[in-house]
Amino acid sequence: MNEIRRLVDISRHWAREAPDRTAITAGDRTWTFAELEAESCRVAQGLMVAGVGAGSRVAYLDKNTPEYFTHLFGGAKLNAVSVAVNWRLAPPEMEFIIDDAEAVVLFIGEDFLGHLAQMTLPTVREVVVVGDPGDSGHPSYDEWLAPFDPIDPDVPIAGDDTCYQLYTSGTTGLPKGVEITNDNLHATLSTGRDAWRFHGDDLVNLVAMPLFHIAGSGWALAGMVNGAHTVMTKEVNPVEIIELIPKFRITHALLVPAVLQFVLAVPGASDADFSSMRAMVYGASPISEAVLVGSLALFGCDFMQAYGLTETTGGFVQLGPEDHDPGGDRAHLLRAAGKPWGDAEIRIVDPESGGDVGEGEVGEVWVRSKQVMKGYWKNQTATAASIVDGWFRTGDAGYLIDGYLYIHDRVKDMVVSGGENIYPAEVENALMRHEGVADVAVIGVPDERWGETVKAVVVRSDDSLTELDLIAFAKTQLASYKCPTSVDWVEVLPRNPSGKVLKTELRSPYWEGRERRVN
Repeated sequence: MNEIRRLVDISRHWAREAPDRTAITAGDRTWTFAELEAESCRVAQGLMVAGVGAGSRVAYLDKNTPEYFTHLFGGAKLNAVSVAVNWRLAPPEMEFIIDDAEAVVLFIGEDFLGHLAQMTLPTVREVVVVGDPGDSGHPSYDEWLAPFDPIDPDVPIAGDDTCYQLYTSGTTGLPKGVEITNDNLHATLSTGRDAWRFHGDDLVNLVAMPLFHIAGSGWALAGMVNGAHTVMTKEVNPVEIIELIPKFRITHALLVPAVLQFVLAVPGASDADFSSMRAMVYGASPISEAVLVGSLALFGCDFMQAYGLTETTGGFVQLGPEDHDPGGDRAHLLRAAGKPWGDAEIRIVDPESGGDVGEGEVGEVWVRSKQVMKGYWKNQTATAASIVDGWFRTGDAGYLIDGYLYIHDRVKDMVVSGGENIYPAEVENALMRHEGVADVAVIGVPDERWGETVKAVVVRSDDSLTELDLIAFAKTQLASYKCPTSVDWVEVLPRNPSGKVLKTELRSPYWEGRERRVN
């Protein structure tokens, strides 16, 4: 691990140390580490011809495909920056991200050529289709790659150079590009090696979460950096997950609580052989005790909860296996997010005064760590508001007891549904485009399947507007997971004297009787 300090070092190191070891399996396709490195070099040569250089952005828009990693390591060889685009977004949302990133090259899956036809991308010089390009006029990945030799350009790369740019929605309604550096990545991966039990030369890592998430691509790299065999699913499929674990003797996996719940519901899941499993990491949203107890019994391995954000290069707090004791003397710790790991330091800050609060008192969670992003791409104002004297403001409200962090609520009004972050301002902006909406507030309400789901509280200017009409309209503007699943009609929204909607007041009836205002 000591010689792997930059993203580009991962494929180089293992191609040298274990060239014939299987690096990636996806369906019936496999790559050894030597093949992964050689193909990445060819991608680097192709990108160079397309005008990609140090600091250039290269976008990737597809479900989980192995070409993601050849593009990732190929771009890294030029000190370029990977921009993984959320394939669940609507075309206007995709267009904004690719345009904002000023991407020079776009790799796009064949399933999304229809989306591409609806986008205008002025900075993109070359489009490469992963799969069948049809009559799009763009080359397939294989056609594009064919002329290039596996020559590593070996350009200079520094630890504080940006290597990843993942987009997260913002309270203004516009996504922000999170700049993650080689040093950020190294800080997470080096700590994760021991925390996630990545030891031995027989590691097999399941990558089922989407690669546009740090929980997907970051988790994949957590295995790769330790020489693991990565087994990928194109998208989340609980039945496939159950089949793959015994087939490949998978040792490690990261799944969000909603997916664990789906796996538990698969008929015959308890008959599968999960004896190879050593570690299951979960996070991105809170987990119910029923799902956790069922998952512990089903998989029979160490469970770790990770809490973090894209801006912190993933988890910086972990609840370790020793703290997973349902029904035991330490069962109360299952409500905790965990303790800070690595070099992470945590403060709980009063948002009004800016001072630290006492033990057990609720405030905003601030963190200082080498994992904290460089900043938001082309957005100094948002960066300055989020990073104060080296401390990152998470926007989550929580408290500390005996060194354990507990998440209580959200300072920002974010909704987390099935592990996806949804910012109400973005949804509200979309709904306000409907001529029948005079005013709207979006809140998160409890949902047994997804943890939370989106509710719109609407003041109508047209009484003929129905719930179904508004939800259907939302789906033309936004990714489906961001759209309201229910609508309440009101005469007026509650506001404070300065005009801010009192969302706490709107949310309260739905969260009565619950200890936490997150689900």
